[in-house]
Order: sequence, then structure tokens, then C-alpha cells
Amino acid sequence: MTKARILLTRRWPAAVEHRLSRDYDTTLNTDDVPMTTEAIGAALNDYDAVCPTVSDRLPARIFTGDHRARIIGNFGVGFNHIDIAAANGAGLTVTNTPGVLTDCTADTALTLMLMLARRAGEGERELRAGHWSGWRPTHMMGTRLRGKTLGIIGMGRIGIATAHRARTALGMKVIYYNRSEVSSDRLTDLNAQRRDCIEAVLEEADVVSLHLPGGGENTHLMDAERIALIGPEGFVINTARGDVIDQTALITALREGRIKGAGLDVFEGEPQVPAELIAMENVVLLPHLGSATTETREDMGHMVADNLDAFFAGRAVPNTVS
Repeated sequence: MTKARILLTRRWPAAVEHRLSRDYDTTLNTDDVPMTTEAIGAALNDYDAVCPTVSDRLPARIFTGDHRARIIGNFGVGFNHIDIAAANGAGLTVTNTPGVLTDCTADTALTLMLMLARRAGEGERELRAGHWSGWRPTHMMGTRLRGKTLGIIGMGRIGIATAHRARTALGMKVIYYNRSEVSSDRLTDLNAQRRDCIEAVLEEADVVSLHLPGGGENTHLMDAERIALIGPEGFVINTARGDVIDQTALITALREGRIKGAGLDVFEGEPQVPAELIAMENVVLLPHLGSATTETREDMGHMVADNLDAFFAGRAVPNTVS
């Protein structure tokens, strides 16, 4: 029996590459060099499945005409980098990897929160540069998070996991906004209070953490007016998608002191990061590490493989998006 031909657009964890190479006629990106949009479009004509990552771009223009490919196995939970309507319209099934990265992304949100509040990045830079002159009572004083209010925008799996960590480990109060109702059994022991609009959360919270999909109506959801509502003592954390925040407006607000700080794991136009953000001491920047643990990245890859296995076996595919 002829094996289906599949393409991985980047290097994946070795255990997953081994599985896919065993079960399929798999082309690996051994150099791990990002593929262009045009190259991915061409691959749709040469492979039965193309498996991109969240750093790839699959716009509508690559889905014109007839394609050999029948499925896109996306490595990641987010899929705003794929024009889903165009892909589905061209007869392709699109899948993603929800659930498996919840804990690691919540851990990253808390990491950013703590680093920002306690000025950890700033402190490490001072020490490594040889500028630390020793302990003193007023040196690099940060913010105590216990008793502060965490505002979650997007109370899905990751938002809830972040809220649980913040309340249990740090003793923070939790408020949130979510477009749809969140069942009470998912909020057990959180004592989280829902607000009727995003603005209400921003005005009340000391720390705002974003956990919602990018693209569409969420593009620049955090514009200049909303960022200003957080206030001069407030922090914003983003482990969702870079385009959720208007990056230019955020830079202006940080520079003018209309917000105290930002912790960012994602950016508009990755991997480019504005020089203004890099130069700011009241900003913590991570290179999109939300799901970056060995266990989680392997789980993500195996979920893609499970989706492919089901598709090519004619079974119901577990994680389709449309």
C-alpha cells in the first residue's frame, strides 16, 4: 500500500518525526529554515498533507485551483495564520492541537507576571553587566502580587489555568471577561467574578492577562483607549497572539507612563520585535515560549499525527477547525 506523502514545514521533536517517517512518506525540514508562503503553496500540489506551524503564513491565494493535498495538520492551537474559509473551500480539512499546551502556556503567563512585578529581567541584566553594587533597602523595588486583582480576557482553558495558578500560588483576586458564559464547574475554587465588558476588567484589574484567539475581530482588541484603562500602575501580559495588542499603541503607552509594564511572549510580525520594546526596562520579552517544553511539543506533534492517522484511515478526525 502506498504511503501518503506529508511535509513538515519546520523541525519537530525527534520522537514525532520518527513516528511520521515510519508511518508516512515524510519530508522533513532538516535545516529548519522557514518556508515561504509560495513554497508552502507549491507543496499543496506535491503532498497529500502539509503540516505547518503557527509561524507560517497560509493566505487565501495559495488555495486556488486543484490541490493534491487533502489535509493541513497544523502544529499549534492557534490557526489565524491560515485562511480557514479558503482552505475549506478548496476541499482541505484543517486540524489543530488544542488542550495539550494549556498548562505550559499558563505557566508562561505566570512567569511573565512574576518577572514583571519583581523586575527580574531588569535585575538579571544589571547583575550580568557587572553593575550591581550590593543589597540596599531601596534597590529595584517591585510589586507584591498577593492581594492584587488579575483580570483575564478570554476565560478558556488557558485563561482558567492561569487564574487557578494566580489565585492558589499568589493569592490574587480573579475577575474576567468572556464572550460566552463559562460553566460554574470549570471555575471551582476560583471565586472568579465575571464582568460584563472588557473595559470593566481593564479598569479594575492590577494585572491583565490576555487569552483569546488572534485575527479577525480580535486584531488590535487592545487599542490605545483600552490600554489606557489599565492605568499607570497596571501591567498587561500577552501569551495569546501578537496581533491582539496594537503594538504601536502599547509602546506609546509604556513610554508615556500610561501603563506600568508589559510581559510579552508573542508579537506582531514575529520574529521581528520593535527596537523600542527591546530598549524598555519595564517590559519582559520572551521568544514565543508558551508551549516550549519537551513534553508539550511532543504531545502537540503526536496530536497532529493522530489527526492524520484518523483522516487517512477514513475515521472521524478529532480536532478539525472551520
